[in-house]
Amino acid sequence: MLYVRNDSNNAYFNIALEEFILKKSLKTGETYVILYINDPAIIIGKHQNTMEEVNREYVKENNIYVVRRMSGGGAVYHDEGNLNFSYILKAGKEEVNNFQKFTQPVIKALDKMGIQAKLSGRNDLTIDGKKFSGNAQYYQKNRLLHHGTLLFNSQMSNLANSLNVKAEKIQSKGIKSVRSRVTNIIDYLEEKRSIEEFKELLIKYLFEDEEVQEYHLTEEDLAAVEQLVKEKYSTWQWNWGESPAFDLERSKRFPIGLIDVRLNVKEGYITHCKIFGDFFGSGNVEDIENILTGTKYKEEDITEALKKIPIEQYFGKITLEEFLTCIL
Repeated sequence: MLYVRNDSNNAYFNIALEEFILKKSLKTGETYVILYINDPAIIIGKHQNTMEEVNREYVKENNIYVVRRMSGGGAVYHDEGNLNFSYILKAGKEEVNNFQKFTQPVIKALDKMGIQAKLSGRNDLTIDGKKFSGNAQYYQKNRLLHHGTLLFNSQMSNLANSLNVKAEKIQSKGIKSVRSRVTNIIDYLEEKRSIEEFKELLIKYLFEDEEVQEYHLTEEDLAAVEQLVKEKYSTWQWNWGESPAFDLERSKRFPIGLIDVRLNVKEGYITHCKIFGDFFGSGNVEDIENILTGTKYKEEDITEALKKIPIEQYFGKITLEEFLTCIL
């Protein structure tokens, strides 16, 4: 297991670095761990509609980055008081969405600091019922990227003001507000530490059973990451994309997350399809969007078209019949 030493606070760079290391691991077969701290940023899930997730006026006024990541799940807030961790390793498809396995080392490390944390719901870590970590995954060619946030000493007012949290999401989790459901790790530490001290302590515990082997990014590595930033992660098209008007908009929350389907229908045929949500899956939902585009907007035709693909691969544990309720 290699620890990638990275001191960048640029959100574009750090999200691009994860993609670069994932591609690198496909060649080397190594397992990598990355820890990084971003300047204030909103990190959007791959399938989310940025326009609906972000308080655009607030992020513009406060110079907050908005960056879309490769993985699914919901939007999260990063700042100088938040530590992010990433695992990139070889994994089978059966390990996709196994959040217990990849959050356990963090839970164990916090336990050694005197903090009782646990995995709650699909992908959150909590202390006393309050969330301090959101986790997400991306799977490609037998390699898994698992990453998560660790709210250490974040500015909660900025977090609350930056995100547009749908009333449906709040209602589904039985919570009253963003601030009431999040907390900072520092409030539970027996001995107060800086986030850098916490970071070094976390490295020590994560690598407890083996010697820490550091990987230092080469000039060639840095150039490749910067190229990804330029061509993808700093672009409006990737981070915001177009948000056209749709004839049909239907969203529904399942145990696996929110699925939000938008369709344009002309002369009885689907002419455009876009799927948003905070679900996790190993497949690319563009496959489904492409299959539905050109299909007659009729239950029998849509059902027949979607029978060709394994729905669970794209959304998690959901049936075709359940997914159809988001379309028909």
